[in-house]
Amino acid sequence: MILLQVNQLTKYYGADLILSNIKLEVQSKDRIALVGRNGAGKSTLLKIISEQMSYDGGDIIKPKNLTIGYLAQDTGLESSLSIWEEMLTVFRHLQIKEKKLRALEANMGDPAYLNDSEKYEKLLKEYDELQVTFKDEGGYQYEADIRTVLHGLHFGGFDYSTAIATLSGGQKTRLAMAKLLLTKPDLLILDEPTNHLDIETLSWLEQYLQGYPGALLIVSHDRYFLDKVVTQVHELSRTNCRRYVGNYSKYLEQSAAIYEQELKSFEKQQEEIAKLKDFVQKNIVRASTTKRAQSRRKQLERMKVMDRPLGDEKSASFSFDIERQSGNDVLMVNSLSVSYQGKEPILKDVSFQLKREESVALVGPNGIGKSTLLKALTKQLETLAGTINYGSNVTIGYYDQQQANLTSNKTVLNELWDEYPLRQEKEIRTILGNFLFSGDDVLKIVSSLSGGEKARLALAKLMMQKANLLILDEPTNHLDLDSKEILENALIDYPGTILFVSHDRYFINRLATRVIELSTEGLESYLGDYDYYVNKKAEIEELAQLENEAQSSSSSKVVQTPPLESDKAKYEQDKEQKRKDRQRLRRIEEIEQQIEQIEMKVTENDERLCDPEVYQDYEKAAELTSENEKYHEQLEKLMEEWETLQD
Repeated sequence: MILLQVNQLTKYYGADLILSNIKLEVQSKDRIALVGRNGAGKSTLLKIISEQMSYDGGDIIKPKNLTIGYLAQDTGLESSLSIWEEMLTVFRHLQIKEKKLRALEANMGDPAYLNDSEKYEKLLKEYDELQVTFKDEGGYQYEADIRTVLHGLHFGGFDYSTAIATLSGGQKTRLAMAKLLLTKPDLLILDEPTNHLDIETLSWLEQYLQGYPGALLIVSHDRYFLDKVVTQVHELSRTNCRRYVGNYSKYLEQSAAIYEQELKSFEKQQEEIAKLKDFVQKNIVRASTTKRAQSRRKQLERMKVMDRPLGDEKSASFSFDIERQSGNDVLMVNSLSVSYQGKEPILKDVSFQLKREESVALVGPNGIGKSTLLKALTKQLETLAGTINYGSNVTIGYYDQQQANLTSNKTVLNELWDEYPLRQEKEIRTILGNFLFSGDDVLKIVSSLSGGEKARLALAKLMMQKANLLILDEPTNHLDLDSKEILENALIDYPGTILFVSHDRYFINRLATRVIELSTEGLESYLGDYDYYVNKKAEIEELAQLENEAQSSSSSKVVQTPPLESDKAKYEQDKEQKRKDRQRLRRIEEIEQQIEQIEMKVTENDERLCDPEVYQDYEKAAELTSENEKYHEQLEKLMEEWETLQD
């Protein structure tokens, strides 16, 4: 079923043409990614489709009853309500139905209805129809849905009575997404939904969207996310839109193949045009060949001249080099602890090493201390305890995720030239040109640049340092997909050592030779890329679960051999954790059995209430209705406990 059609859409900003001849079709359950360079008009198109912005030409055709949900970049939820109260507003229609059901149940015990069989039959029919509608619309599970979404977006540890006004900007953005996901519109439009999400939350969002019942239209620079979620890619380029079937990786393959094919066709036509023009020019004045020359001229006039393929659009071009090589041991961190302003330590007892030419990704949930660790390594934060030692000849180049938010009132040219005043202006301009600052772009004021332009300028400054150890904090933020690929290729060819923090799993996969996971339990190292790290973690968790099951089934038969003295503390910790896990799993099973039993009793009571002998007995009907109310309260408490244990 077609949900939406965009035909010949045109949009101007003043005299500038932003979108032209755009065609797009969305069918039910489509998963569409909209890709293109920064400034191609992706966000503009999303705003037009979601009726946030007008357009100048073309048509948008959609059913009247189509529901569209739109989440703009960095949309924060502003509300005077608490987290739970705000999420409940999505389900007001169900709450109204629920109140109506309770009122109808109360009427079932009212003598005014019990003594009038016709009136009572009508009441039962209304109750039955409303109950079916309530159930079909998710009336018995909407609170569980709220908890699931809040937990998935890292609000599981929050007190749900927390006022939204007291939350940070990033938390309000995640809460806006939670509310939108709960509304489940027919067409869900997301503009950069992966901003402010850590890897764990990204994985949850991917799984949620894979099972989403409606259609998806997404703009994202997270290529790993796009590979997991989308099945179509629409590329906006030079104000046109082209459709590709498959995920982002398939799109790259198809796009490259089409570009090569179109380039060959274009070059072949250009050769043909050149030959025809040459023939006309040489033979038009000769009497013997004039007719043939005129024929060639008409052929040229009729010919539809191809445009050069879009793949040759200007790209950034840069590489990272080093002044001199470091020793084999680059960085040694031992028992490091760090805090802010004397508060409770964010990092405790962290130890690891870096070797020359390693490329190490530092991963972990938001707030665990990844950026704090990088700041400590670059001496921007004082340490509480432990040591940081650098090897011989190590020079550091540091890219801060906040560094891209440059606020200087200098021009782009002077921002770079003032740091390297001995270089020639032509050389500085050439370097800036490699980062797509050409012509008058170098005279722009730094503070007025877009996020992507600031990021490219910060990378230009980093490249000029020629450091042999790069410490990078979210280097792909603000970069479009093309610039990310250029950066990856430059870092892959870099002859030095890299330590980086990134939520871009595609970037980690291409760049990392080792992954270090920072968690509340400490630091764990995995030799390999991101996919290896994920698979290894899953393997370890599966083995631990199997071990727990084996120990649980044979604990009464097998006498465990005591561990070595050096491993005793770890053994005791593991043993205690396994005991708690077994208790938790047993309790989950008990709760599920209790829920099943209570639901059976509720069903039995509902069936009895439909029996004329019962519903004509006022006292009996009131008793069964009261029982069901108590059962529903028990179910709610059990579901809350079940959700907590699952977390």
